[in-house]
Amino acid sequence: MTVLLDVRGLTVDFTGPRAHRAVDGVDLSLAPRERLAIVGESGSGKSQLLLACTGLLAANGRATGSVRFDGLELLAGGEPAPRVRGAGIGFVFQDAGGSLTPHRRVGDQLAEVVHQRAGTSKRDAAGESAAMLERVRLPDPRGTLARFPHELSGGMRQRVAIALALMARPRVLFADEPTTALDVTVQADVIALLAELCDGLGMALVLVTHDLGVVAALADRIAVMYAGRIVEEGAAPVLLSNPAHPYTVGLLAAVPTLAGQKGGEIATIAGLPPEPGTAFSGCRFEPRCPRAGERCRALDPALEVVGDSRVACHFPVAPGQAA
Repeated sequence: MTVLLDVRGLTVDFTGPRAHRAVDGVDLSLAPRERLAIVGESGSGKSQLLLACTGLLAANGRATGSVRFDGLELLAGGEPAPRVRGAGIGFVFQDAGGSLTPHRRVGDQLAEVVHQRAGTSKRDAAGESAAMLERVRLPDPRGTLARFPHELSGGMRQRVAIALALMARPRVLFADEPTTALDVTVQADVIALLAELCDGLGMALVLVTHDLGVVAALADRIAVMYAGRIVEEGAAPVLLSNPAHPYTVGLLAAVPTLAGQKGGEIATIAGLPPEPGTAFSGCRFEPRCPRAGERCRALDPALEVVGDSRVACHFPVAPGQAA
């Protein structure tokens, strides 16, 4: 399989008063045109993983390991990561408003990317910008070019943020919780839009989300993160129908359904995720796991092939078996 993005042993450490390890030895790969979803609770390291790959960590963050994009190492220092951003990897951030400069018109922000990429005239850049806004299904693209971000709704700003990431024609799009701040109807529209754009532009996609409904609609493959580690990874249909890690089982059980939950209550995972900086001697999920045993408390499980997935668990759940 051709690999476009290859992550090996990626670790992200933060220094300072709240020093902690946010990502701990993650291995991931992405093929051209593939759609990978990274899921897990808040604080599991999903966003920091993407930021580390693009050299956008906070000043007190340090990434080690290897991140190769089309054979180019991005963690070697110097220019590779900044050079890959944009034309190589586009980024749609969770806060669309924060992605846009508030005092500049939408058209100026989009045209700047076109000019940097192709050196086109102002008129041609405006035309290409309007065409991209039309592609992300914004009504009145020409009129939107003249507006400021605060004049747009949340859904419109998110579409502009997607258009801005696409103006450099990236080969991979990183989308970090792109629908979190949107209402349900707009969320569905944005997800359909991302799928359409990936197909139409031939892009690969890495989607960070906690919404498993979004994952089911969009992903080819899923990686489940917990406390900085990947605990399960596999093809989306397999993982969603036969999860092997108890954490994944718990996430899927907690998804509300129209039929409702048994007893009328939404299922939850017992306990809370570990605090940043927690020291681990065994499995990180052990304090919350209904299947945990003595081995789990003493030995951290490696990510190994189980059936059609990779799972980090001493006692994985067999297909059809309750957690």
